[in-house]
Amino acid sequence: ASLLWWQCFVKGAIVMTPGTPPPWWCDRPKETQLCPVVNGIEIYSMKIDSKVTSRFARNVITSRAVNRGNVHKEVFFDVELPKTAFITNFSMTIDGVTYPGYIKEKEAAKQEYEKAVSKGQTAGLVKASGRKTEKFTVSVNIAAASKVTFELTYEELLKRQFGKYEMFIKVKPKQLVKDFEIDISIFEPQGITELEAEGTFITNDLQNVIKKTFSDKKGHISFKPTLDQQRTCANCSQSLLDGDFTVKYDVKRTTPDNLQIVNGYFVHFFAPTNLPQLPKNIIFVIDISGSMSGREIEQTREALLKILDDIRDDDFFNFILFGSDVHTWKEKLIKATPENLDEARKFVRGIDTEGMTNLYGGMMKGIEILNAAHEEKFVPKRSASIIIMLTDGQPNVGISNTEDIRTHVKKAIEGKYPLYNLGFGYGVDYGFLEKMALENKGLARRIYPDSDSALQLQGFYDEVSNPMLMDVELHYPENEISGLTKNSFKHFYDGSEIVVAGRFADINQNSLTVDVKGEGANDVLSFTTQQDAEQTAKAFQEQEYIFGDYIERLWAYLTIEQLLEKRTAATGEEKENLTAEVLDLSLKYKFVTPLTSMVVTKPEDYDNQAGIADKTTEGIDIFTVFFSQQTSTSIYFKYLKFDGDPHFIISVPQKEDAICFNINEKPGDVLSLINDPVTGITVNGELIGDKRANSDANSQNTYFGKLGIANKYLNLKVTVTSEKITIQNGNEKTAFTWLDSVTLQQEGLTLIINKEKNLVLSMGDGASFVIVLHQVWKKHPLHQDFLGLYTLKSHKLSEQTHGLLGQFFHPIDFTILEIHPGSDPKKPDATMIIKNKELTVTRGWQKDYRKDPKHGIDIPCWFVHNNGAGLVDGVHTDYLVSSLF
Repeated sequence: ASLLWWQCFVKGAIVMTPGTPPPWWCDRPKETQLCPVVNGIEIYSMKIDSKVTSRFARNVITSRAVNRGNVHKEVFFDVELPKTAFITNFSMTIDGVTYPGYIKEKEAAKQEYEKAVSKGQTAGLVKASGRKTEKFTVSVNIAAASKVTFELTYEELLKRQFGKYEMFIKVKPKQLVKDFEIDISIFEPQGITELEAEGTFITNDLQNVIKKTFSDKKGHISFKPTLDQQRTCANCSQSLLDGDFTVKYDVKRTTPDNLQIVNGYFVHFFAPTNLPQLPKNIIFVIDISGSMSGREIEQTREALLKILDDIRDDDFFNFILFGSDVHTWKEKLIKATPENLDEARKFVRGIDTEGMTNLYGGMMKGIEILNAAHEEKFVPKRSASIIIMLTDGQPNVGISNTEDIRTHVKKAIEGKYPLYNLGFGYGVDYGFLEKMALENKGLARRIYPDSDSALQLQGFYDEVSNPMLMDVELHYPENEISGLTKNSFKHFYDGSEIVVAGRFADINQNSLTVDVKGEGANDVLSFTTQQDAEQTAKAFQEQEYIFGDYIERLWAYLTIEQLLEKRTAATGEEKENLTAEVLDLSLKYKFVTPLTSMVVTKPEDYDNQAGIADKTTEGIDIFTVFFSQQTSTSIYFKYLKFDGDPHFIISVPQKEDAICFNINEKPGDVLSLINDPVTGITVNGELIGDKRANSDANSQNTYFGKLGIANKYLNLKVTVTSEKITIQNGNEKTAFTWLDSVTLQQEGLTLIINKEKNLVLSMGDGASFVIVLHQVWKKHPLHQDFLGLYTLKSHKLSEQTHGLLGQFFHPIDFTILEIHPGSDPKKPDATMIIKNKELTVTRGWQKDYRKDPKHGIDIPCWFVHNNGAGLVDGVHTDYLVSSLF
């Protein structure tokens, strides 16, 4: 095997073009190819080198690739970074020449980028937001037999949760890599007490590949699998390395805090141990509006039941539910006795959905109950109060203006306790939730709609369920310190850590005295800490572990992070001042933040192509600055579909995105969806409307009620309605209903009916189709059953295919620019460059009903208005035809 791989390596001509057999010297089935080469590009080296000094991590990802093809190829560098990280450097080295990235103000960077876009000669970067990560992608064309090296650097302050610091690395090289390595060095002056490393992709065989050592102040982790160890099986070319690699550690704590001073900057870590837990008073404010029905409310009930198991007997709690009306479990806070907890479990099991979203009413009722408990001294004086609010939508009953709600909530809470807002799914106005939480000393968190949503809810509660101190204040001499980060905290939670950084007014000052105070369960915690630069220097004798002025960079990182938080809720002059401060620090320390971008100038051979890297914000779920390439490549779509009123979605996998549009015509009209003169396949669809005609014809809802699918060369016609499926083969007709479960195979036709759900249809060697049946209540006064169509194997159709859907079986490219708030706060607008046109598009969500015919799965897409004008060829009325066949 090794000899065969080496032969492939030295020949250097493996181009994995679909349908092209490998050369004789590598003559094996595709699934057992031994050569780690994809489409002529081999990634022969990838190294992730991390240095952590006092919780501050600098990570350098270096990837080396070679084009072993005989023509120039597009090479992608694709990594996912922690959301909390800031990119600080990116460069490409092509044939020995380095092309660096430069951090610029976003507006200046955008102008440079748009100039390149206008030439149609750009390549660039993409950032997209996931649960823990943001995606970074860059592409470049490199000549045959040329090499490229990508180097990306990002920095982050590791947060302590549940008693451990966590470093998260996404591992996804997408192919076998001859020289793959993760190398992590950790230096903690306090000493390391534990160190662990694990990966979601680590098998028993790979477990021994992780080398881990730590002693006193130093820790080291190495993961360097061989090619064979990376394989999914002995002769496979697929890589096992696909998942999360996580490192966790903690430090020794002989004192409650640790203070470090270097070159006129300091950082102060505060994490006392062995304190008694404060009793807590917790109000859960839960959205039970109709949109929470189904999986959302089920998972909420599941999470609340688990949380009730963890509530301590000295805690007080209550539940507030809001739909159109507000319901309370009890009119006041209730002590967590075994009897009350049992009653609460019965209440939670009975929670169901109803009505709309009176968020304001729910919030104010929760605050009222908590305020009354304190005013009446019903709860212990030394206890921590918390409000946790969960919603999946936007307020639309009572006060619905989000600015007014924020004003009332802030006035009612008056800074007495933190508010935590959890946004379930993507229908929420996350910016509103985040601002309201930050204004009230809390934070917002998105709960992702997935199978583990209940665990996400419970995990958040675990983070804030163990308050140890209230009203923590860290006091520094005012005349000695400038640029101080946040130094007062409402709560300190067990297993976490408070970090404060600052700089000396006099850079030559080398000592500092700090007073720390906080209110505990039994008494007030109060002590004084002193430290000088010489003591820090003694602790930092291992210079090889130190990267530059790390404390200064840690201070800049923390300052920017906190200023951005303040900016979120600020307005007017305050926001302008915060913006200027963040921008100044971002440019000075070369951080890619929401106010800066990194511009990458590509090789001169490609006409000064340029790209932009942007930092995303949580409020916009997917932020894309994409790019076009001069060299076209074949594009195969995963699927195209229509479903609904009638909604068309074009999925573009290489963009990891989709485009959608509606067609608004009247019931009875027939639209040409797919027409392939080469294979003879046509698909047409007839529109139906609501049972009752709307007086406003322009707002009439229409759906596809009948589909005609034909292959003229096979003399086959299939008619599908919401009642039956009819097959006409020449003069012979066969009919089935949706109540049948059928698998039919005859010459040129395969048809499978899944009872009352969908049917799968294939004709000859052409594309396959999935038709979904949508059923509504038979006595519904307005709506009626309708159909959805999904195409599979679209590459089986010819290049001459056209129609409303068929035209998108060909390569399509687009660029998204100038993302900005739209008329709907949860749906940003943007400019789309497509077919040399500028279109105004809106970020939205459409339903994919293939896997879940009842509820569907939300698919994000860019919505093109006005019947797809500018996107579809011609105008939409060009696709009207006289009949189904």
